[in-house]
Amino acid sequence: MEQTKQLVQKITKGIQEKKGKDIVIADLSPIEGAICRYFVICEGSSPAQVEAITESVGDVVRIEAGEKPVKVVGLNNAQWVAMDYSDVLVHIFLPDVRKYYNLENLWEDAVITTVPDVD
Repeated sequence: MEQTKQLVQKITKGIQEKKGKDIVIADLSPIEGAICRYFVICEGSSPAQVEAITESVGDVVRIEAGEKPVKVVGLNNAQWVAMDYSDVLVHIFLPDVRKYYNLENLWEDAVITTVPDVD
């Protein structure tokens, strides 16, 4: 479990390095039947920023934690990119797409942590 928490920290660092906004960490570990232990959700202001955040997360996690995502989907239009690290799913949205899907409220029983934006 400690390794998973460190992975979440590295993912958050990668998001912050490219000024990703409104970072939310949803701890799904106490929820029976959850698809993973954590969701890390954030947004970029444009498709280019969503791509940059995705690349930054991949680089930071690979370099600092020695892990690569199992799968990355959504880069074709970069409105919603999902990165699968098995125990952690990273969701990088454009603001309007994030609002539409409202993942933070999908798992009502999850413990939600909001990470302050970096200026």
